[in-house]
Amino acid sequence: MQYDNTNTGASFKNTYKKKESQPDMTGTLNVEGVEYRMSGWFNESDKAGKYIKWKVAKKDEDNSPKDESSPF
Repeated sequence: MQYDNTNTGASFKNTYKKKESQPDMTGTLNVEGVEYRMSGWFNESDKAGKYIKWKVAKKDEDNSPKDESSPF
């Protein structure tokens, strides 16, 4: 039986990061059968403490230039 990836995701440390503007984490996310690319940055605030800020874009609609430092 094939594994069902629907409504799951994973992110990993971006080992290709060379500039501060590049994400600390990258990964993929499936929501109801639609595939997304995720980019995450580590942040910290006085009120919230440590957190990750995420940017999500549909894989088939992401028209931005692909960052060569990202495996996704």
